[in-house]
Amino acid sequence: MDKFLHEHPVTPRTEGEKKAVVNRLKRIEGQVRGIQKMVDEDRYCVDILVQISAINAALKKVGFEVAERHVKHCVSDAVTSGQGNEAIEELMEVMKRFSK
Repeated sequence: MDKFLHEHPVTPRTEGEKKAVVNRLKRIEGQVRGIQKMVDEDRYCVDILVQISAINAALKKVGFEVAERHVKHCVSDAVTSGQGNEAIEELMEVMKRFSK
């Protein structure tokens, strides 16, 4: 398993930030359930693929929002405290995975 720098202080998300992310993830969960139903109902493959594409886009959007917050808070704080190189390296490793 890759090493992550979890010893960096974490800036807690606000209740509003948590709610927004959780609501988006619940919508995505609903979309996945919808695809399961489409498969059970033998729906047209292209319709299923379109829905899968929509879910991928929604997950990427949530991921970029989480990454943006991470940069603005956690990475910024690490740079200020002199641990910027480590935080940037960690972020780049995660972004490599995210972009696959």
